[in-house]
Amino acid sequence: MLLHLCTWAEVEARLARSTGIILPIGSTEQHGPNGLIGTDAICAEVFARAVGEAEDALVGPTINVGMAQHHLGFAGSMTLRPTTLIAVVRDMVQSLARHGFDKFFFINGHGGNVATVTAAFSEIYAEHSLRRPDDGNGSGASNALRPRCAIKNWWESEAAHRLSRELYGAEEGSHATPSEVSVTYYAYPDAIKSAEMSPRVAPSGRFTDSTDYRSRFPDGRIGSNPALASAEHGKRIVEAVTPDLAAAYRRFLAE
Repeated sequence: MLLHLCTWAEVEARLARSTGIILPIGSTEQHGPNGLIGTDAICAEVFARAVGEAEDALVGPTINVGMAQHHLGFAGSMTLRPTTLIAVVRDMVQSLARHGFDKFFFINGHGGNVATVTAAFSEIYAEHSLRRPDDGNGSGASNALRPRCAIKNWWESEAAHRLSRELYGAEEGSHATPSEVSVTYYAYPDAIKSAEMSPRVAPSGRFTDSTDYRSRFPDGRIGSNPALASAEHGKRIVEAVTPDLAAAYRRFLAE
C-alpha cells in the first residue's frame, strides 16, 4: 500500500498491525547516453513498490534527489548537499516516528547516498541516546520509541549479481549499467532511448568533483555498456531481485 494513496485513518489502522515502512531513495542524475536522468529514483521506487506488494507493507514517498554532486557536469543532474540529505532523512523518519512507526527500511538506488544516509541514521540514534533517562513520568528516553533504520542497495542482492553476470558479464560496469537502465525501460517502455556507445565499454576509475568526473568520463558512463539494456531484461531483474529484497525486509522486521 502506498502512503500517499492512504487516508490518515487507514494509516492509523495499519499501525495497529505493523510499525514498519519501506522508503525508496534514489537520485536525479545523468545515466549516460541512453539512461534516464531519473534512473536511480525509478529503480528504488519500482523495487519498493514490488516489495510492498509482496509483503503487504506500507511504502512511503520516494526521495528523488540524492547526494550526486559529482554528476553536476551533466545537464539535468541535481544534488542535495550531504547535510541537506541528512536533514531530509532525519525529518522524514521523525515525522513518521511521531505516529508510531519505528522500523524504517530504505531501498536505495544510488551508491552516492549510502554514506550520507548512514550518517543520518547515526544522527537519529544519537538524538535518542542523548535524551534524558526516564524520570518516572513517562517523558524520558526509555519510554520513547526507538527507531531502527536500514538501507538496502537493490543491486547488491545475490539475484542481481547473478543476472548481471549472466546478461552482461564484464560490460555491467558501475554507473549507467545495463541492469539499472533495463529496470527503467521495463518501468517506462515508452521512454526507451537509443544512442551509440563510443567506446563500446566505458573506462573505469575514480573521481572527485563534477569537473573531474566529466573530464574522466565524458559521456557519463563508468565501465559499462548500457546499449545492452532492454525492457525484457528489466522484467527479469525485477522479478528475480524482489524476493531477495522482500526476505531482507522480513529479516529486518524480525530483528
